[in-house]
Amino acid sequence: MINDWELITTNLGRLQERRIEVAVLPAAAVEAHNRHLPEGQDLLHTQHVARESCRRAHERGAQVMLLPALPFGVDCNQLAFPLAVHVSQATLDAMVRDVIASLRRHGVRKIVLVNGHGGNDFVPLVRQVQCDLDVHVFLCNWWTVGHDRYSEFFDHADDHAGQMETAVGLAICPELVELERAGSGLARPFRFEALRKGWVRTSRDFARLNDHCAAGDPGGATAEAGRAYLELSISRIADFLVELAGSPIDEHFPHEGP
Repeated sequence: MINDWELITTNLGRLQERRIEVAVLPAAAVEAHNRHLPEGQDLLHTQHVARESCRRAHERGAQVMLLPALPFGVDCNQLAFPLAVHVSQATLDAMVRDVIASLRRHGVRKIVLVNGHGGNDFVPLVRQVQCDLDVHVFLCNWWTVGHDRYSEFFDHADDHAGQMETAVGLAICPELVELERAGSGLARPFRFEALRKGWVRTSRDFARLNDHCAAGDPGGATAEAGRAYLELSISRIADFLVELAGSPIDEHFPHEGP
């Protein structure tokens, strides 16, 4: 099927007939998610969220374009588990910057990064590239979009491969979820109170947490909850894409005018 809003399915003839206001670039990772979720969990859910958001925005008249997802992410702290694939943040930033520069050559100045992996940190890149190029870049860590209503769908917090990610997996790729293989998700706590409280941060080596690369209890996950959380997140992202596509870039953008 040819989708005018999806770069890999549309063609030159169609692209020459339209203007793109917003480009959406998903970024993910390939890594272990406990023993029961697919290695491509981050890639699968990020592609799903970005694709569905663009489809809905397009149906409402927004000039959006979905780019292919970047599959690999920053996973140096999971290399103890097979077959995690790690690329450095510098490599990832260089790729994203080159994509953005190419988009700018084609007149696209609004770019949305839909990130699906907590190890990817695009904040410094967004700040720098907006200083270097005449573009506006917006970062969305999709799994946080519905956090204000999280408790409506899930009864305990998710960190990595816990209830929320398992529910999302059951919603979008149930054939790849093997719940009977799941470990408990119980992870060793930090030794220091400052780290436990969160006002000091460090990188976690997941091999030191437990033997199944998880930090969250998958128990109680349901496809129904996953679908509901996805619906909330996708609808909000689609709304943003519609607003963004319809907003002219002026001297105050993206802020309110005088």
